[in-house]
Amino acid sequence: MTAVRNDGRRQDQIRPILIQYDVYGYADASVLFEQGNTKVLVGITLQQTVPPFLKGQKTGWLSAEYAMLPHATQQRTTRESTQNNRNARSVEISRLIGRCLRPTVDLVALGERSIMIDCDVLQADGGTRVACISAASAALRLAVTRWVSMGVLDKNIFKESIAALSIGIVNQQALVDLDYSEDSQADADFNVVLTENGKLIEIQGTSEKNAISWDLFDQIKKHAQDGIAAVLKAIQNTPMPTVIPSNVSPTRSSFQRPALFSLANRLQK
Repeated sequence: MTAVRNDGRRQDQIRPILIQYDVYGYADASVLFEQGNTKVLVGITLQQTVPPFLKGQKTGWLSAEYAMLPHATQQRTTRESTQNNRNARSVEISRLIGRCLRPTVDLVALGERSIMIDCDVLQADGGTRVACISAASAALRLAVTRWVSMGVLDKNIFKESIAALSIGIVNQQALVDLDYSEDSQADADFNVVLTENGKLIEIQGTSEKNAISWDLFDQIKKHAQDGIAAVLKAIQNTPMPTVIPSNVSPTRSSFQRPALFSLANRLQK
């Protein structure tokens, strides 16, 4: 029997995706990524240093930070900056995002610099980590394009785009791109990350309530491949900006002094 979903989607149908570039601040590139009612904001910046363990190694680094804003969920959560320790879930997701994005760039060609990816969840309705991964890949591609055109990098270090999606088993049915109501009742939940060429970056998953069959796992694989292809198509169909905003351009003339944390200011140091 085919599952009937709350929003009328098919089992293999992703939620609508909306992407907006350059939505805030002095990030070298930023993306507001909406997938259904899940909304995340991702910014990319470049730092002229690497972690201590990479000093003198002639290679770069990529790191990510993930946080959920207090009103991202129906019940307000405590802001992490007011806690003694970072939320363990946020730490785990931060590491996941960084781990998934590092293979997509040539870190040796980057030199001893660090790419910083900041992911903030504005509204959560399931799949926040996978939305952040997809959004971060889109933002990173734009940032690298700009760094090359601005002379910050000698060549394109971006290898290929990636995207991610959640797949769950609800009532013995494999459903793609779960919202919160579906995720909360899933027998098993998987997060899959693939490259644009269909290669596997990572799978996270577990059966929290009932064990699943290999036949259902094969359905998860098929839904992941098709669904992630649809996410990547949505990203590719959203044109990247061709103009570099003045707040990230080293040749800008509209301001007498670059903002403290802008790319232009960092380049002058």
